[in-house]
Amino acid sequence: MIITLLTDYGHDDEFVGVCHAVIRGIHPGAEIVDLTHAIPRHAARQGAVVLRDTLPYLPPGVHVGVVDPQVGTERRALALRCADGRILVGPDNGLLSLAWAKAGGVVEAVDASRSRHRLEPVSATFHGRDLFAPVAAHLAAGEPLAEAGEPLDPRELSSVELPAARRDGSTLVAHALSIDRFGNVSLNAGVDDLAAPRLEIGDTMEIESRGERFLARLAGTFADVEAGELIVYEDAYRSLAIAVNLGDAARTLHIQLDDEVRLLPR
Repeated sequence: MIITLLTDYGHDDEFVGVCHAVIRGIHPGAEIVDLTHAIPRHAARQGAVVLRDTLPYLPPGVHVGVVDPQVGTERRALALRCADGRILVGPDNGLLSLAWAKAGGVVEAVDASRSRHRLEPVSATFHGRDLFAPVAAHLAAGEPLAEAGEPLDPRELSSVELPAARRDGSTLVAHALSIDRFGNVSLNAGVDDLAAPRLEIGDTMEIESRGERFLARLAGTFADVEAGELIVYEDAYRSLAIAVNLGDAARTLHIQLDDEVRLLPR
């Protein structure tokens, strides 16, 4: 059974490698996929969005998320089974919540904080190595979820709240939900949320950000416009997004995460 890893560990230290080693020491045949280790430090909500968006492309297996600013506190460690059969492992801080909603909800959950699978002694600051990796390895090797911890009521689990887009007349008021390394800005809205009558590819729009207005074209892909031009498009996860062809939309529009962005037909 596959094990995927999503963390904010980066690749400058040994954290990712030792998690791999722990998993393989328990389950030598484990197939490990590093989904990403580039979630911004402590950004549990952004990790939750990435895990939600990528989950439909991950085969059934054990999916581990570790973005854990409360490590070492009384926050719970979770192992849970979703309605579609996928298993999620990670801290109870909302990191897993958008993914389990995408997977049909939680049908079984345990508090793995004192799991019999954990490594002893457990570090107060590296639960990825001592708790989440070994629990995931045992589950991927076929151990029953019920034996990984104490049963939990799924209604008690923490979840993250995302801002909601809204309409203001012909204007769509959205928010910057994620910004990738290219500066492309994904919004908490879809193409269908754009104002009626329905805009078509090539139409001009206005984007208002931080009190400034910019002209953009509704496009299917980056190459539909010249280098340096601003576009609004549907991204790979079917969210409405903003980009600059061969440029950086977040920098151009001075957009940061959670910023309000207003889109209106011209």
